[in-house]
Amino acid sequence: MDCLLRLDAIRYTYPGKSLPALHSAGLDLTPATRLGLTGANGGGKSTLLHIAAGLLRPESGTICFKGAPCRNEKDFAALRLRLGYLLQHAEDQLFCPTVLEDVAFGPYNQGHGRQEAEAIARATLERMELSHLAELNGSSLSGGEKKMAALATILSMRPDMLFLDEPTNDLDPPGREKLLRLLRQDTLPCVIISHDWDFLAETCNTFRLLRDGIVHALPDTPHRHVHIHPAGSGGHVHETPREAPPA
Repeated sequence: MDCLLRLDAIRYTYPGKSLPALHSAGLDLTPATRLGLTGANGGGKSTLLHIAAGLLRPESGTICFKGAPCRNEKDFAALRLRLGYLLQHAEDQLFCPTVLEDVAFGPYNQGHGRQEAEAIARATLERMELSHLAELNGSSLSGGEKKMAALATILSMRPDMLFLDEPTNDLDPPGREKLLRLLRQDTLPCVIISHDWDFLAETCNTFRLLRDGIVHALPDTPHRHVHIHPAGSGGHVHETPREAPPA
């Protein structure tokens, strides 16, 4: 299957540091890939996605989008127009006077007229059951509402692929379930950074571990564990098959 996005032999060192955070790091994302990326805090996961999107430039290595190398800002700008990137801190994506304007911002910058961009934004908010937030300012929202509103800003762009950086942070259980439903509906290729293995098991079909600056493959085996929560009677088992979520 053709590769949508490929990172190969990425090396990057944080300013002021002597040892590289990433060296020989790579990722492949095909149209059928839903990749869960995990690893230690501060291990370079977000940095790797920043490099993939052209927000940081590596010391060496290559990034290719749909088979074409990304070498300059023009190349990365074209990539970002087709990428839905949910940042780790949702407030970084909410900067307009209202949520509606935030959600319309992406379509407008893709070339849609203002009225068309607003119509796309309203349709996106309605599909996500967020219409009640449309006229509110992002700063007034709860943490979970900010996360879902930020997700709306990227889904309104109708992207070809998603980067989701810690998407379950700040979500309560109902919000987490809503996010799972949305990801099952939109079976876009994606890279999801998370420490929430339950969430990764329910959304991803491929798993990678970033450790010591290198991306390691993990087995695509069923995620199975025993835990206790109020919906169960004592300890019980949850088991999730290793297929992609249904369309």
